[in-house]
Amino acid sequence: MAYADFYVDVALARDRKRRPHSRDPLPFIVATTSLPPPPLLFQNSNHLSPFTIMANDEYDFLFKVVLIGDSGVGKSNLLSRFTRNEFNLDSKSTIGVEFATRSIQVDAKTIKAQIWDTAGQERYRAITSAYYRGAVGALLVYDISKHQTYENVTRWLKELRDHADSNIVIMLVGNKSDLRHLRAVPTEEAKQFASENNLSFIETSALDASNVELAFQNILTEIYRIVSQKALDNGDAAQANIGAGTNISLSHPTEESAAKSGCC
Repeated sequence: MAYADFYVDVALARDRKRRPHSRDPLPFIVATTSLPPPPLLFQNSNHLSPFTIMANDEYDFLFKVVLIGDSGVGKSNLLSRFTRNEFNLDSKSTIGVEFATRSIQVDAKTIKAQIWDTAGQERYRAITSAYYRGAVGALLVYDISKHQTYENVTRWLKELRDHADSNIVIMLVGNKSDLRHLRAVPTEEAKQFASENNLSFIETSALDASNVELAFQNILTEIYRIVSQKALDNGDAAQANIGAGTNISLSHPTEESAAKSGCC
């Protein structure tokens, strides 16, 4: 299955005189915090964003989804399990931001998911928060065997809602469900939190692949349904034929914007 990876090495960004050499991981990309986020959501185009690295395949919609949560909860392995069907027991904490892509079919439409793995470490939060902009979906991940990571979900949820679109689709994910004998977060407790905060909920295991596919399928399908319903609500029969590169927001137009458009 086609995919593409992008990696930003924040440590290297601090050294402007640094030059690539043979021991560097590929691709070598020096980044600064001024990098703009990729487009929110757009239909297939021959004119790609400079910050979007695409595989040679066709798609109808591109959705940006972010993985957030404490360091060590398994975000990177969820990403690699879904996009490459890989799991790395020796996976180290992400430095900066990494993303990978994969396409799925929903209602005969090809949906390409651009999934961003943002660093969970405190020292990188100021950088990763810039990448919340433009996201239409988020997987808020905690480790079922470490209650502290679940307690911190409240803080991550606040940060997400402070920086992301107000209509972003959020799924609470209890990862490492294979560690049943070490469970510290009861499933019912997490379900109740998700219900109270209008989140969907699922437990996964990147190690044995349990529910990983289902988690991404569900959130991408829900985003697609919202986009489709918005088109119907707006009475836009031509929505499916939007011009290439057109951005689409999940938000409904405000009264002010409606007035400016001459709406009666």
